[in-house]
Amino acid sequence: MTTPDSRMVSVIVVTYNSSKFILETLNSIKQQTWSSIQLIITDDCSSDSTVQLCQDWLAANRLRFKTSDIITSHNNTGTVANCNRGLQAALGRWIKFCAGDDVLMPNCIKDNMAFVHRNTTIKALFSYCRMYNEQVDEDHFVGRNPGKYPSHIITKAITAEEQYKLLLSSNRIPFTPSFFIEYETRVKNGLLDEKFPFADDYQLFLSLTRNGTKLYFMEEETVKYRLHQNSKSQQMLDSVVNPMYFANEPCMKKLSYPYLPWDVRYFKSTSWTLNQIFRISFFNRKNIFNTFLHYFLNKIMNPFSWIIFIKTKLFSKYKNNPFYK
Repeated sequence: MTTPDSRMVSVIVVTYNSSKFILETLNSIKQQTWSSIQLIITDDCSSDSTVQLCQDWLAANRLRFKTSDIITSHNNTGTVANCNRGLQAALGRWIKFCAGDDVLMPNCIKDNMAFVHRNTTIKALFSYCRMYNEQVDEDHFVGRNPGKYPSHIITKAITAEEQYKLLLSSNRIPFTPSFFIEYETRVKNGLLDEKFPFADDYQLFLSLTRNGTKLYFMEEETVKYRLHQNSKSQQMLDSVVNPMYFANEPCMKKLSYPYLPWDVRYFKSTSWTLNQIFRISFFNRKNIFNTFLHYFLNKIMNPFSWIIFIKTKLFSKYKNNPFYK
């Protein structure tokens, strides 16, 4: 195993047709108050000018970084394979993923590194993201993600095992742009499974918590996240059912369903069948009728919803069970 540089942080910029925003992303990394940075740009066969823009920018700014590189692909392989290429090139003591439209706040790396140096047991860390509509300026600020401390998944009392069970039930972490992971912890957990090309964050968090790595949270704002037409978060906000729900079902069947209690497992598989109607764009547009339809199908029509409801009301041992929260 390669020995990581003890002060260097590897920033992996994951790009695909990111030409509209990539220079703003790269400049935010250049402006970090942390000095020792490895910059890795990994591109998934963009059809726009992303790679050329990155090459030209690096030619002018390469000396800012301890080391830098652009990794390209001749084929479009999906987000997971693109992330894996970046991970294999990482040499820093800590690793930070950054999408090609995110912006790191100037103290992002410095604040995270100060926090983990004060809390040496931490190997995986999140923080607050500031969210913007299209343009990353305060006139377009729309809110903070998460809106408050994420006690539904991260507290001092919650163990890695409990986090794993909570994540098996659903992906409860929408604030992934802030994520940092320690190098040796990443190596211990291996690369992401490329059979699930869109489930990069979810399968990583499952792997970490399953292997005993607890997820932590720092109460600082470190990343600016852009909502735009093609962003996953914008699609989620505009839809009753996030389109990624349908793309990630193979991952759920392999990594989640087999480890759930029988009633939760059948609730999810029944919901999957009922939710097929939301593949039709008319029904997946967020409005009062479609939101009620989703509630009716999943809470009223799904018989396993009632089984779970009765169990958690009648038996205290289920009320505090992470699988039923």
